[in-house]
Amino acid sequence: MEENAPQKPENAGHLETLGLEDLARELRNNTDPLVRQYAAYLLGKAHNPWAVQPLIEALADFDKSVREQATLALSRIGKAAIEPLAEAMHEPKWQTRYRAAEALGRIADEKAVKPLIQALKDNRDHVRYMAAKGLKHLGDSDAIEPMIILLKDENPYVRMMAVRALGTIGGPKADDALKAALVEEKDEKIREAITEALR
Repeated sequence: MEENAPQKPENAGHLETLGLEDLARELRNNTDPLVRQYAAYLLGKAHNPWAVQPLIEALADFDKSVREQATLALSRIGKAAIEPLAEAMHEPKWQTRYRAAEALGRIADEKAVKPLIQALKDNRDHVRYMAAKGLKHLGDSDAIEPMIILLKDENPYVRMMAVRALGTIGGPKADDALKAALVEEKDEKIREAITEALR
């Protein structure tokens, strides 16, 4: 079975014969999350920029597995999805912003850097965490300054990811910030991660 392929619904064979518009309709309207999930998967597999819009909408699906599959599908489509994903980072639902940040990080294109840096200031810790994770993969030095602020984030998971990202991006500025954070950080696991990042 292909990596990240979802569980097949009973009507998988029928779905596999559908064109993009019909798949998008299934993704929007079908009451079975398994069907919506599989429709998102097939839309991603088609690698067609047309599918970006319905998949962006699916990032707000109330079913977590559908949101996850839409994220993977958008990252498969790649560059054509970057701008719509950057726009999705302004959606009111934090789940949508979280998944959009995840997809941007997975696409790993330099155009994803700016929206992810913006997302480091999101009021939701889940989104800040995912943005930091994406920037860690991208390794862009523009992320260093805004990432340093996250070393004082109230959420330990966000701080941990900021430490890992700064350790990956590296450079004197990142190292100085990590050394300063080591003095103030109380969480033992994060202290270990800082020490590791400074090696």
